Amino acid sequence: MDKFEAISTTATDKINHLLKDSLDKDQQKEIVNIIERAVIKAILEGQHRAVDAALKCPEADQDVAHKIATEIRKKNDALIVNLCSQR
Repeated sequence: MDKFEAISTTATDKINHLLKDSLDKDQQKEIVNIIERAVIKAILEGQHRAVDAALKCPEADQDVAHKIATEIRKKNDALIVNLCSQR
């Protein structure tokens, strides 16, 4: 989760640099949260697409595809739990 926060903070700093008036600390923290959630949603969407793609492989590879899909889902679940525990 630290990497998401670093990405969000960098994006917020760049946004703050473009603004005429600097953000106060509360505004900056809120923007970091908004960006972090957007990044996480984008990653989760990508992982959902990866699961869908894995499950569309030929029948001969279905066992491996299900194992890959299961691992992707486990990573998604861990990401969601970590995000929720931070709030």
